[in-house]
Parts: sequence; C-alpha cells; structure tokens
Amino acid sequence: MSILVGRQQEQQELRDLYVSGRAEFIAVYGRRRVGKTYLIDETLGSHISFRHAGLSPIDDDGKRSMLKDQLRHFYNSLLSQGMKKSKCPTSWMEAFFMLEMHLQSIDDGKRQVVFLDELPWMDTPRSGFVTALEGFWNGWACHRHNFMLVVCGSATSWILDNLINNHGGLYGRITYEMKLSPFTLKECEAFFQSRNIKMSRYDIVQSYMILGGIPYYLSYFQKGMSLAQNIDRLFFATGAKLRDEYDRLFSAVFSNPDDMKKIVGLLSTKHAGFTRQEILQKTGIDDSGSATKMLKALEASDFILKYVPFGAGKRNEAYKLSDSFCLFFLYWVVGHDKMNPDFWMLSQQSQSVNSWRGISFEEVCLVHIQQIKAALGIAGVSSTQSAWTLRGDDEKEGVQIDLLISRKDNVLNMCEMKFCGDEYKVSKAYERKLAHRQIVLSEMVNRRTVIHPVLVTTYGLSYNEYSGSFVHTVVMDDLFK
Repeated sequence: MSILVGRQQEQQELRDLYVSGRAEFIAVYGRRRVGKTYLIDETLGSHISFRHAGLSPIDDDGKRSMLKDQLRHFYNSLLSQGMKKSKCPTSWMEAFFMLEMHLQSIDDGKRQVVFLDELPWMDTPRSGFVTALEGFWNGWACHRHNFMLVVCGSATSWILDNLINNHGGLYGRITYEMKLSPFTLKECEAFFQSRNIKMSRYDIVQSYMILGGIPYYLSYFQKGMSLAQNIDRLFFATGAKLRDEYDRLFSAVFSNPDDMKKIVGLLSTKHAGFTRQEILQKTGIDDSGSATKMLKALEASDFILKYVPFGAGKRNEAYKLSDSFCLFFLYWVVGHDKMNPDFWMLSQQSQSVNSWRGISFEEVCLVHIQQIKAALGIAGVSSTQSAWTLRGDDEKEGVQIDLLISRKDNVLNMCEMKFCGDEYKVSKAYERKLAHRQIVLSEMVNRRTVIHPVLVTTYGLSYNEYSGSFVHTVVMDDLFK
C-alpha cells in the first residue's frame, strides 16, 4: 500500500475542489519528478472518469512525437476506458468532441474527473491543441456543474503562458492553480521514515544538497545502505539510475534543451551567478525575445533563481543556478565518464567534497528561509532576502555575504552558513573577517539599521573568546521545523 508523505495542504485543496459543486479547471504544475501525478492519483484516483498522458516529445531514438501520434494515443486512451470503437480523430477538435460524447454517455450525475497529464506534450507544433482545449472548456465543460478538469505538466512555462496567463479564449478560465514544490527537509525526513530508511539529519541535509528534495529521486534510496552507498548507486555505479537523468530532464521539459543546458552549465560555474548580459555574452545566445523566454522558462521550472543583489538596482539583477540536482550533477558527474563505482564513498573526507558541502549547504538554507526566520523569532516580520558581493581591488578587500535578511523593523540579519560535523568554532582570523564585513555593510545602510550577525550551522556554536561575534545561532534541527 502506497503512502503519500507530506502534501497535506495540497490534498485537502483537491478534496475541497472535488466537492465544490461547480465546474472546476485546475492546473497543477512544478518541476519534473516532483510528484504531481502521484499527488493526483493518490487524492483523486478512484474518482477519475477519464485519464490520459501526452506522449513524450522526444523518444529514445531522438524522434519527435507528431500530431498524428498524439491523436492516436488519445484515441487509444478513450477506447481503453470504455468508449465505443470509432475512427481515430484527425484533429484535436475532433478528439475533444469524442471525449465530450464519451463523458455524456457515462454521466450518472456524480462528479466526473478528467485528468490530462503532461498537457504541454500534447501541444505539438501547429496542432491547434490550445484552441481545441478552449473550445472543449468554454463550449461544453464549464457548463457542467459535476465536471472537474485537472491538468498538469512539467513544462511550467507552457502552463503559465497558455493556461494561467492566457490572454485568449482561456483568459480567466483556470479556477484553481497549484504549484507543487520539492519536499522540505522535514518532509524528506518523513519520507525516509515511511520507508523505514534510517538516516541522521546530518545525512538528510546532505541528501538534500544532492537531490534537492525531489521525491522521485529519493524513492531510489535503499534501506540498509548508507547515504554514500546510495549516492554511488544512483550516480557512479555501472548502470547508475540517475546517470542519464540530466539530459532527460531538459529534453522532456524544453523544446530547445541544448540552449537551456548552455545557460545552466554556465551558471554552475559561479555561485553568485551572472547578469542577463553576461549570460548572453558567455553562451553566445542571441540577445532576443527568445533569450528572455528561456530565462523565464528556467526560472518558472525552479532551475534558476533571479535576484537583485543587496543595495543594487533592478538593472543589476542576476541569475543563479538553484536546482540542487543540476548543481551536483554538473559539479561531480559531467565530464567524468570513467568514475570509480565507489567514488562518493571514497571521497567523503576529501577537501573538494568538504568545499562543495559548504557551498551546497547555503543553497539548502536559502530554500528554508521561512524556517530560519522562525528560528530568529521574525516569522511575521516583513523582509526581503538577497546575497551580497563587493569586489575587491588593490586597495580594499572584497566582501561576500551568503544571505542578508533586510527587515522592516530596521534590523539587517547578516547570515553566515557553515556546514560542520561538530560545533562551529570561531577563529581569531574569522572573527576579524566578520568584523570587516559588518563595517563595510554598515556603510551601505542608513543609520537606523542595526546589523545582527547570524550563524546558521549544523550543531551550534562552540563557546570561546570569539563566539560572541554572533548575535543569533540557527542550528540544523531548526531547518527541519
């Protein structure tokens, strides 16, 4: 028996929509492998009157799915779910009319749920799919109070552009939208517990650095194996389960996967990321509307994050890679075709892995900003978050601050993230560096603002003569709340 971990709020929302007593058009979207289909199956599965999933846009041989393939697949779904044999539709208009007729023939007055999975895949070039979907909803479905249409897809930008932000016939027609995010650390812990996989919070945080809380990836973990053994099995062993996932991820979600991978590959080389102009210059991608669409699509799918550095204007906004799986894959897997199958196990104490952990822990913390704010007692205080980098020169030392939480109550939390196997010990040199950062930062803010240095770490702060440098300490357990 399957157990759905987490997603309690999303499940309740779907249940409420099921009994709303009116026609519903629900769009569920989110990163590929985040669990959209599983959520809908577990919540509404027994109530689904018709379901269909679009064909992948590219098969294993690199061949693109054409309109006739999608229509034949849709027709086969109708036949397998009770429709009387007819002729295969030659257009989406005809296909949706067949669906209308089938649903009317089986209508017994109870709620009818239609689930169309991977909807963006059905919209092949010049297929007229969106127009036909408009006709289906506006001309028939929206008038039936017992009808519920649930659509989902991993091509988040398609869902946003064609459904949620549509300015044509589907304008304002979506009755409910639901973005499904990766698991939090707390949900990852519950997931492992549900599968009787014993793992410390220290290792769960590391699993998050690698897999980013994506349920599909976590489902490959085997009990009785350590974290390192599981990672070797997933990435480095012969026939590793996730060895080809990176390429599949982009091919399945984007129509131009090579350009998308160029952008993501570039962003993986610099923790703070690049401006739009720098991205275009370094990748050779034309400065056009398509470039803007690509960045928006990557951002909508949660692969990259757009932010304005502290103290800078919107012209200086930057993009950084935020997807943990991509960060790990590009850092450790790409370009290493002949890896030792025990590579991760043998590298646990290496300096390169320790350095990578430090950077990756920052990304985990950025995903759990709300937990950090709650630990600081400022969950209800309005704030903005950003990183800050000041380049040095021959006369002054550069400054880089992992996270700044700028609050409306005139406090600026200057957060330092440290991933350690024990309590963090502040050295004299680090205390000096911290003081320098405060001095430089104080020159950037108004006189009313007070700077509070905050340490976010695993097991807390070791008391010594320099530990008073931090006003607050947030520990790993706080991130699990």
